[in-house]
Amino acid sequence: MAGREAVDVGDENAFARMGLPTELVTALAADGINAPFAIQGEAIPTALSGADVLARAATGSGKTLAFGLPTLTRLRGGERTPNKPRAIVLTPTRELAMQVREAITPLARAIGLRTLLVAGGMPYKKQLDMLADGVDLVVATPGRLIDLMERGAADLSEVEISVLDEADQMCDMGFAPEVTRILEQTPADGQRLLFSATLDGDVDVLVRRFLSAPVEHSTADVGASVESMEHHLFVVHPARKAAVVAELASKPGRSIVFVRTKMGADRVAEKMREAGVNALAIHGGLTQGQRTRALNAFRGNDVPGLVATDVAARGIHIDDVELVIQADPPQEHKTYLHRAGRTARAGDEGTVVTLAMPRERRGAERLIGHAGVPLRGVYVEPGDQPIEEITGGAKPSGEPVEEFRPPVRTPQRRGPRRDARSGGPRRPRGSSGYDRGARRRTDDGGRERREHRGPRRPNRATQ
Repeated sequence: MAGREAVDVGDENAFARMGLPTELVTALAADGINAPFAIQGEAIPTALSGADVLARAATGSGKTLAFGLPTLTRLRGGERTPNKPRAIVLTPTRELAMQVREAITPLARAIGLRTLLVAGGMPYKKQLDMLADGVDLVVATPGRLIDLMERGAADLSEVEISVLDEADQMCDMGFAPEVTRILEQTPADGQRLLFSATLDGDVDVLVRRFLSAPVEHSTADVGASVESMEHHLFVVHPARKAAVVAELASKPGRSIVFVRTKMGADRVAEKMREAGVNALAIHGGLTQGQRTRALNAFRGNDVPGLVATDVAARGIHIDDVELVIQADPPQEHKTYLHRAGRTARAGDEGTVVTLAMPRERRGAERLIGHAGVPLRGVYVEPGDQPIEEITGGAKPSGEPVEEFRPPVRTPQRRGPRRDARSGGPRRPRGSSGYDRGARRRTDDGGRERREHRGPRRPNRATQ
């Protein structure tokens, strides 16, 4: 948002009527955001009032701004204290933490606030340095934040507002004890905002313990968006699964393929490339840099296919995904809904295809039925009509493609740095000031003179 021309915002702007600061409303308008989504329209005024919020909304419903805007508004104008953030946002995955911070940071800058991303797999030094300098808002995964707390680098005693994003996924991933430990270190009278697709199990325990008289908001249920999707259950022979996946993924547009294991993700991505469909894998076994590059390549349309494990099922917030392929059936109906939620976001349409081997058919039908999608499995082979109806007749080329690698940036050539005293070229760091050949040195006056450390040795080659 930085660097854009100023935008005039009238009183009719819905965000302005909520009482948000002019700087935030203007920054939103500059990005073409003038009207709130349903969950934003409900939750923002409640959060601005200072009440705790318990919100349930389907994926892609705009939850980040629903908690981000009131959080930034509350922090506006406050003072930073070294190692004591004033607000925290907890997310279950690094990818989601990165996306949340990416969305919030331009808005924070508009009102002079500093944000920090704290997640595993990232260098400690920058996080430690920024905390020591003082930050307003920390977007974090639970494990790394606790690590920094134990180092004494993150003191949560002055946290004014705590946000749990995708709380149910954090609990499903086993982070409930870590989340509890973190919230215990924040002031008991601080404001808490909990956003989740479902509000059962350990999430209910967190609500009862840490939220005080929360105001509950619920837009569409997590399963409501299934009506805007086209669902299919294909039964395939194990030997033909890879070919069916590649054929489905050749459909124009972005496709996400879900598998159960890290090795499976790598293997499926490789098989897709062998068939002529460029794809990258993303899973917990990759470094943060590798995961970020894969997401950026997918988001930037450099590759049309992304193969992911369930760790990414609800951490990937990318628009315009037209097809979700569940190469391995999910283990429970909630996972089906969360995987499916990568498409048909914000009112768009999408297609969800689940593949099952013959022995998995009945279990898959039963599980998908529990998700509110009654389906009967259909046996398919590569090239069958049900597949062509989804792909529009598109076919993989059959010519192997190389794994996409982002181009290496060529550093721009700069002119020689000038010495502040002499005006001449600055010598390289660590240089002694002597040239190996002539042993010339530039003195303060810019003049050159020859120096010899001793008598010149005779050149044996000329003797």
